[in-house]
Amino acid sequence: MLGVTLKRVCKTAAAWALPFRLGTVMASAQQKPAAEEPSIDMQWAVKIPARDGVKLNATVFTPHDQKGPLPVIFTFTPYIGDSYTDRAVYFAKHGYVFALVDVRGRGNSGGEFEPFVNEGKDGYDVVEWLAKQPYCNGKVTMWGGSYAGFDQWTVLKEFPSHLATIVPAAAAHPGVDFPFQYNIFGPYDMQWLTFTSGATGNSSLFGNSGFWAAKSREMYMAHSAFQDYDKLVGNPSAVFQKWVKHPTADTYYDAMAPSPEQYKRMNVPILTITGDYDGDQPGAFTFYTRHMKYGTPEAKVNHYLIIGPWDHPGTRTPKAEVGGLKFGQASVLDLNKLHTEWYDWAMKGGPKPEFLKKRVAYYVVGAEEWKYADSLESISNATKTLYLGSNGNAGDVFRSGALTEAKPGASALMDLWTYDPLDTRPGSAESEDDGNSLTSQRAVLNLFGEGVVYHTEPSAEAIEIAGFPKLSVWLKMDVPDTDLEADLYEILPDGGSVALTSASMRARYRESLREAKPVVAGKIEKYVFDNFTFFARRAGKSSRLRLVVRSINTTGTEKNYNSGGVVAAETGKDAKTAHITLVHDAEHPSALDLPIVKH
Repeated sequence: MLGVTLKRVCKTAAAWALPFRLGTVMASAQQKPAAEEPSIDMQWAVKIPARDGVKLNATVFTPHDQKGPLPVIFTFTPYIGDSYTDRAVYFAKHGYVFALVDVRGRGNSGGEFEPFVNEGKDGYDVVEWLAKQPYCNGKVTMWGGSYAGFDQWTVLKEFPSHLATIVPAAAAHPGVDFPFQYNIFGPYDMQWLTFTSGATGNSSLFGNSGFWAAKSREMYMAHSAFQDYDKLVGNPSAVFQKWVKHPTADTYYDAMAPSPEQYKRMNVPILTITGDYDGDQPGAFTFYTRHMKYGTPEAKVNHYLIIGPWDHPGTRTPKAEVGGLKFGQASVLDLNKLHTEWYDWAMKGGPKPEFLKKRVAYYVVGAEEWKYADSLESISNATKTLYLGSNGNAGDVFRSGALTEAKPGASALMDLWTYDPLDTRPGSAESEDDGNSLTSQRAVLNLFGEGVVYHTEPSAEAIEIAGFPKLSVWLKMDVPDTDLEADLYEILPDGGSVALTSASMRARYRESLREAKPVVAGKIEKYVFDNFTFFARRAGKSSRLRLVVRSINTTGTEKNYNSGGVVAAETGKDAKTAHITLVHDAEHPSALDLPIVKH
């Protein structure tokens, strides 16, 4: 649940009526043959000792007719094990023992919860303890996504001898996409920390989107310091205060994820799962690409990757629609079934899942089909470079600049915009909960002069774009720091819009995410946006591409007041208005590079 806001779903009247019909249901069930569906058994309140004496709580599900030891799957979660009971029951009915384990300090586990800190060593202890139980054949694996994807990697880096494989979905990566994304924090941090505060579940409070939207808007409108947001929401948090004191990827976060040396030692089969619209896609790909960089050839050949057209929860339960964008039925994989086939292959000597025809499987929206590649880099086989240009007027969607394959001429051309951190019009125009977030044009139509827009001409033919775009722009500004965003859209022939990908940057980290370098006022510098998310889409004939480069001014992120100081401590009193110029001439060719698939 990292990287997304939980959407609560109201129960139907029939669901609420369940207790009143229980007698009828039980009588009906007793009349059915017992062999219709496999039965399971449960062990409640199993206590697993950690090395420091803390007891971690587990609920263990086993097949009712278990004749001998089996592999064990466990979920290691701060969200309380009970929330994944349906998954545990599924796998127990499909030939596995499944343990739902609460992380330290959450649910019925002892100790104190500090996010991302203890799961590696605690998870090692869980693996080795489960491997010794009479119901286990010595092979242990893990299931889960988001935080439970992260902890598969952090447990693997401790190298428990009985961990046979991992299947991390939507894995958050500390210092990459949580608690900040590319060094920009967000108010979602406190929503998540409140969800995981104390020992109870807190899911209703977490899912109260109206409360959280109101609080982030209150901070935004009052121009108050981000570092005080925990007090504003009513949950003063030592963890939150520690996070804001670590605003870059440093040794605090490094300790939570595998090091290059640890990647080199990994030798178990791995299946990574993410989605085009997964909020933790940057984390999932960071784990994947670092293993591809540092891992041994023998280990890398058994690391498979699936990229679906999914949002964050869709990496475990796919749906055919995300944010108003509809996909073909082929996109709705049965991931429980695929997990079972993977576990059967990795731990029971079964055949490799048929779906995994090559090491990379990715879904192409528009074509509505799955495609395959031997590596992430080989998905695209060409690069299309589009240069930014205008007549000095690119201020909105109606008077936009152009994206063309023609290189800019020698004359100095530029586009300008102004960003005043005290301007609250963009935040006021935001929808509290936009169910059509991928097809809405609200944000683009409400730039309020805080960005620039470029369009291609309508395409003469369909074009397949798959991979990670890169944008290089030449900028000059008169403030020591500011936050920037680049967004790419497909504009359909009927004028509709589809969000494709985006990238962000805090200007002081334009050269390194670990070292701040203040912007030199008036100096033209190259800013490279190389953190666009992956997407795969066949853009149709007569469609156009739209590129928006803008200042970040939203209720959804930490506000940068452009002073160059500690951003989390800044308030409206520190605000400096930024005048930003985007240059596109022969000496400064601002350009967008697109990964293309040519057939």
